[in-house]
Amino acid sequence: MSDMNIAVEGSAASNASSRGNTKADLVWMLGLYGTAIGAGVLFLPINAGVGGLWPLVAMALLALPLTFFAHRGLTRFVLSGSTRDGDITEVVEEHFGKTAGKFITLLYFFAIYPIVLMYSVAITNTVESLLVHQLGMTAPPRAVLSLALILGLMAVVRLGGQFIVKAMSVLVFPFVLTLMGLAFYLVPHWNGAIITEAPALSDAFNGDFIKTLWLAIPVMVFSFNHSPIISSFAVDNKGRYGAGAEKKCGNILLGAHVMMVMTVMFFVFSCVLSLSPADLAAAKEQNITILSYLANHFDNAFIATAAPLIAMVAISKSFLGHYLGAKEGMNGLMAKALREKGKHVDIKQLDKVTAVFMILTTWAVATVNPSILGMIEDLGGPIIAMLLFLMPMYAITKVPAMRKYAGNISNGFVTLIGLIAMSGIIYKLIA
Repeated sequence: MSDMNIAVEGSAASNASSRGNTKADLVWMLGLYGTAIGAGVLFLPINAGVGGLWPLVAMALLALPLTFFAHRGLTRFVLSGSTRDGDITEVVEEHFGKTAGKFITLLYFFAIYPIVLMYSVAITNTVESLLVHQLGMTAPPRAVLSLALILGLMAVVRLGGQFIVKAMSVLVFPFVLTLMGLAFYLVPHWNGAIITEAPALSDAFNGDFIKTLWLAIPVMVFSFNHSPIISSFAVDNKGRYGAGAEKKCGNILLGAHVMMVMTVMFFVFSCVLSLSPADLAAAKEQNITILSYLANHFDNAFIATAAPLIAMVAISKSFLGHYLGAKEGMNGLMAKALREKGKHVDIKQLDKVTAVFMILTTWAVATVNPSILGMIEDLGGPIIAMLLFLMPMYAITKVPAMRKYAGNISNGFVTLIGLIAMSGIIYKLIA
């Protein structure tokens, strides 16, 4: 899933002269690219490959249009606001009223908060697997291990938001390069089991194929999502390009998404081709990242050492980035509630309440150890789909400033993907 807060660079670029526009565009393209590749990618190969070859091929074909059209739609929505610097919440209030603005704020929180919970489970399982399989140690009780890790991450939070943003900016591209290095390193281990075990194309499109693709779409929505940065991206480029911002944003997004899809799907295919569908099913059952499973699966010192460390850094980075977003959302909700009651708002006190709430809930969830992919399918993907896929498409039918985008075939595609992602919840209830 994706990290946030490359907007610092984008804001700096907004002050560039017209001669610096090309450089600013490149900054945003690389920022969007790096932001979109986070720890969520570490779960995509498991879900993508567990159903066999043909669902994987379908996902590869869907990845670029799914990502590009959805994020372009949200960008257009933010750009449709009447003010120069109106962010997504302000634009929602302008188009749909203050009640809708409050709802979107709440939805944003619930889009980010489950991701923090997922990563608390993921970091616990990654460290536990490292201790047992790579270090040959007996892992401490899960409640103790998860609490120690979460408190350690919260200690980093105490260093401040700006420190976290800078740390994430520094770590993004080494993480991407390391993933690519590992993907190339796995090439000699490709065994083609997923190809040899694949049914004939004429026999592939059965109930299992539909089920696999259905449940994979929420994971794809989650893994390729970088919607939190879109508001800053749109606002920055609106200030720079004015009426030409929509076209410019589309070009920047397309460049970033082509790079992202090529990078992510090569990593996915390299992992899947190195394992069998049975291996991927085992990884899903063990509730660990693909990197932890690779470290345990191969008798290879490099993979055994590098893979868990990469996973730990990636998950920690994503946990911290999403914690900042969740904290901002929760503080905003509590502050609005207090102001409506005429009470004084103490930001430091809100930070303490949020921190205690986050520690207790992440600790509880990490100790229980629910399925990470299950949480993505049931919570992360569907909620993100509401914001990223369905809200902008709804706005096209209701908001005068958005009606110029009506009639595009891509609108139907985005709406369909959004509904499928949300329907994963229904599938789980009736399956």
